[in-house]
Amino acid sequence: MTIVVILAHPDVGSFNHAIARTVVDRLTAAGHAVVVHDLYREGFEAVLPGGEIPREAPLPLVIARHCEEIAAADGIVIIHPNWWGMPPAILKGWVDRVIRPGVAYTFLEGDSGEGVPVGLLKARAALVFNTSNTEAERERAVFGDPLETLWKNCIFGLCGVDRFVRRTFGVVVTSSAAQRAEWLAEAATMVDDLFPGTDGS
Repeated sequence: MTIVVILAHPDVGSFNHAIARTVVDRLTAAGHAVVVHDLYREGFEAVLPGGEIPREAPLPLVIARHCEEIAAADGIVIIHPNWWGMPPAILKGWVDRVIRPGVAYTFLEGDSGEGVPVGLLKARAALVFNTSNTEAERERAVFGDPLETLWKNCIFGLCGVDRFVRRTFGVVVTSSAAQRAEWLAEAATMVDDLFPGTDGS
């Protein structure tokens, strides 16, 4: 399988980067083709120009490549921190520019965009890893866990991805090295379960 991994954290020493390394290592060991984008390292331009909004708009080469990769992916892994109940702006910009009509979703013939979109993504599974400095119970009780709604319903569900799994690790700021090692082991197991090896293992 071809798996696209999208990482969005500006600090190369972050736990998000450790998660990404674990994800890529497990996918590679399982025999998958892995396409990795570290959005901050690559300097991804997050601002959506008005000229890109129409479905048939000509796209810059880098955006066209991202669109081709996400359309061809058998699986998708997203890794980012929870900032104010949202992904970092660079990742939101990636969604704006890449998860676009004609690539990730479409509308039925005769529908001008007012109806229910039809998902186009080939990927049958998506895995999202988040980090947080808010206790899980407080996140759900006070904030309603907006990232779950965003990724599960507003993005992957709408774009036709049937299986969605998300895990938030926290509280990261007070975590020990041993706790982080346990979390990375859990992340590895989740990757193995969702994207089994090419030999079925």
